[in-house]
Amino acid sequence: MFGNTRNGESWLIVGLGNPGKQYEKTRHNCGFRCIDILADMLGCKIDKGKFQGLYGQCSYNGKKLYLLKPQTYMNLSGKSVLQLSAYFGIPPQRIIVLFDDISLVPGRLRIRANGSAGGHNGIKSIIQELGSQDFPRIKIGVGAKEHDGQDLADWVLSSFSAKEEKLLAVSLKNAADAALCIMDQGIPRASSLYNGVTPEA
Repeated sequence: MFGNTRNGESWLIVGLGNPGKQYEKTRHNCGFRCIDILADMLGCKIDKGKFQGLYGQCSYNGKKLYLLKPQTYMNLSGKSVLQLSAYFGIPPQRIIVLFDDISLVPGRLRIRANGSAGGHNGIKSIIQELGSQDFPRIKIGVGAKEHDGQDLADWVLSSFSAKEEKLLAVSLKNAADAALCIMDQGIPRASSLYNGVTPEA
């Protein structure tokens, strides 16, 4: 399914989130917000509606790059990822996924080359659809639930405080830079630069 592309090396950066204005600023939509930052950085318009998603196409340092925001809602994100990556012949190792992580404090990132879903339904869907865990991912900290009895769905669909938004602004830019660094210099280099960095509040 994932053959060599005829036009050289192609990459896909996916941001996870839920479509709809009511979800724009929620914890679960950090991936979408990071894609918007990348689009601004690269002058890429996310205006093509296909593959059950919104995507844009641009280039970065001689590589063809696709930016994708699945429109399936979080739990079915993998369907959009599979459709686009199969169509353009992009293997899992060149699919970078940006998503929220409740085990990290706001402002903090964690970069991984592969791994399990870790309880994240969007990642679970991507693993299931691709049939592989071997895709790079950048986890964006959104903070843990405020108390044990709090419903997880309510928490990830809640908004950030003003203080958290300041931290998030830095980490979203770092996540965008880290994704491009993975493309250019590899996961170990990106990890050494961006893993565990926590901006000042």
